[in-house]
Amino acid sequence: MQNINEIDELIKLISKLPGLGPKSAKRIVLKFINNRDELIKPIANSLVNIYKNVSRCNSCGSLKSNHDGCINCENIKEKFNKICVVEDIADRWSIENSNIFQGYFHILGGTISSVGQRKEDLLINSLVERVNKEKIEEVIIATSATVEGQTTAYYIQDSLKNCNVKITKLAQGLPVGGEIENLDDGTLFSAFKNRSSLNSNSS
Repeated sequence: MQNINEIDELIKLISKLPGLGPKSAKRIVLKFINNRDELIKPIANSLVNIYKNVSRCNSCGSLKSNHDGCINCENIKEKFNKICVVEDIADRWSIENSNIFQGYFHILGGTISSVGQRKEDLLINSLVERVNKEKIEEVIIATSATVEGQTTAYYIQDSLKNCNVKITKLAQGLPVGGEIENLDDGTLFSAFKNRSSLNSNSS
């Protein structure tokens, strides 16, 4: 294979994406090169626009436009009394696509035990603020059934102990070690429907 620095660098970067390795990255790069006008230019422009104009909300963790603000936080048309707490954006998208949950979302941005991830890096303090400010009645903890996800769930529960709010977690149907974004709609429905209480404030 020809050693062209620009190509080698792009292959290395693409191979870091989820589900892709060096072989898949090479095929993608070749597709780009063979379709430079149809793919490279528009993709490059889109990436630049996303880098400049899209960021993560410091309050709820959702993606927001730097021009229009956070739609999730500024939504005044719909008022909910539930917040579903997930680890990342992909988890939110999976739950939204299933139409199982109607309420607010709060994206933590990871788990406590993730590599290099600290409690301070997660949006747990802002979750407590939202619960109090928006008069939330139930917090549904939808972290993954991994050790890291469960550790994070316990920490969230402890952080909310002084809030007058019902705390529940996803239950049956969520397999041990399972990640939210990989679950099918039926499994998610069962997990939400059979969620269990984590505190004594619930009836």
